[in-house]
Amino acid sequence: MKITPMSVLAAALALLASPVEPAHAAGDTQMGGQGSGMMGQGMTGQGSGMQGQGMTGQGMTGQGKMAPGLMMPNMDPSRGRQLFASKGCVVCHSINGVGGEDAPALDASTMTMPMNPFEFSARMWDGAEAMVAMQREELGEPIHLTGQELADIIAFVHNEAEQKRFSKDDIPPRIKKLMEKDE
Repeated sequence: MKITPMSVLAAALALLASPVEPAHAAGDTQMGGQGSGMMGQGMTGQGSGMQGQGMTGQGMTGQGKMAPGLMMPNMDPSRGRQLFASKGCVVCHSINGVGGEDAPALDASTMTMPMNPFEFSARMWDGAEAMVAMQREELGEPIHLTGQELADIIAFVHNEAEQKRFSKDDIPPRIKKLMEKDE
């Protein structure tokens, strides 16, 4: 089998699509249930997939409170839907059958819930070298994301209701053109 950037990326991104079990260090508690959420700390509720899910551990203090100097970004799945298409994630990944087939589908129905958004980011980091190679090949340059943009994309990837709104109409013409080139 010939190793290509595409095959390396597909293998690395397969890790992203596999279920994630939260890892807990000694003394940490797991993601909490109702009432222990991050609602006062910047996490959005309506449909974000993050309501009522507090996290503890490094940087967090019991009952989902952030350590001084830290904050969680607002995670907006609607903005994430737009970014997923406009940044080019859709060239390789699909949602609801819309998008590329070079990397795992990111349907919310296949994601382990609840998910720690930092786990998702860590999995992206693990596949970063292959993803950047593929982005250069497919898009001509790597995708650049701010922390806020990544938070919004993670919210979208974990939100079935917002994913149901996703269609080919969300994909900008320049991205559609790249996708058609690959067909």
